[in-house]
Amino acid sequence: MIMHVITNFTASAGAETMLARLLHGSTDERIIVVSLIGVSDRNRRLADNPRVSYVSLAAASLTALPGAILRLATLIRKERPDVILCWMYHAMVAGSLAAGLARHGAPVFWNVRQSLDDPASLTRSSRVAIAAAKLLSRRPTGIIYNSARALDLHRAYGYANQNAVVIPNGFELPELAAPEPRAARRIGIVGRFHPQKDHGTFFKAAAQVLKTHPQAVFSAAGNGLVCDNTEVMELIAKAGLPAHAVDLRGEVSDMPAFYRSIDLLVLSSRTEGFPNVIAEAMSYGKPIVTTDVGDAAVVAGRAGIAVPPRNPQALAEAMRAFLDLPEAEYARYARTARERIENEYALAAVSAKYSKFLTA
Repeated sequence: MIMHVITNFTASAGAETMLARLLHGSTDERIIVVSLIGVSDRNRRLADNPRVSYVSLAAASLTALPGAILRLATLIRKERPDVILCWMYHAMVAGSLAAGLARHGAPVFWNVRQSLDDPASLTRSSRVAIAAAKLLSRRPTGIIYNSARALDLHRAYGYANQNAVVIPNGFELPELAAPEPRAARRIGIVGRFHPQKDHGTFFKAAAQVLKTHPQAVFSAAGNGLVCDNTEVMELIAKAGLPAHAVDLRGEVSDMPAFYRSIDLLVLSSRTEGFPNVIAEAMSYGKPIVTTDVGDAAVVAGRAGIAVPPRNPQALAEAMRAFLDLPEAEYARYARTARERIENEYALAAVSAKYSKFLTA
């Protein structure tokens, strides 16, 4: 029996989605998912596996963490899992300390989902957890990183465990209709409103693009990206971008429809590990413009253009390059995007890598 410990299974970001995908395809007789904060109906539905049991420790603050660690230790002693896999920094710290208190002896693995390109863009709580995990980094049996950049930067930071492997995120491929020749016009960005995602740079780049390509249309999906968020609207105004030029969609329930509606996916992040949204968009045959953070450029490969982070001009120039492509050349990028996900990031192969590492 495997126990997954995750910081917050109510979120709908990359780590939570990847865990749900693994749960959905798992044939283990019994699985327990322990969330330090909570469990959402969205993630239960995405996992869709009756063999999974969920436990919420309701520890939404650092002050609540000690009590959650004690409850987790009790749960480990009771359930006696064969292996414990901890997802993200807070869960890595809590899971390791709880396993030590439980004295059960099950191997504990960590799953690092974040690069350290720009730690200042992370919350104070995350930075504290990163530092605490460094002190404990010799304890786990092994560490999974979802990007090569994350592994390199964490080792440079001081994560000492040498039994480490890079396992990228995996994706189920959607069925696609035969593509029709078209030129790129609609540009999308996907990600919660957070300093790490650097929407300000995206809005500034979009304003520059509109000056030369008034036909461009911008669409933004993610928690907090709504018209009544004054911080978002201030960023748009500061960028010199007309408010009506960006379709702020907020949290989108039908992401397949969103990906099908756009011609180009942009990532403007200051730091990432393995950005799911890039590979998801590519699975729908969408080319990519991304900042060179985490393994974003590696994932995009020849299906995209990578630029330095926090550089609106470079981001704008890359977007213009796709808007100016002839229809046949755009179609070539679209095919390359889809084929790269098929060949490198299929979910079945990624799931097999998890099983091999956790049972070696």
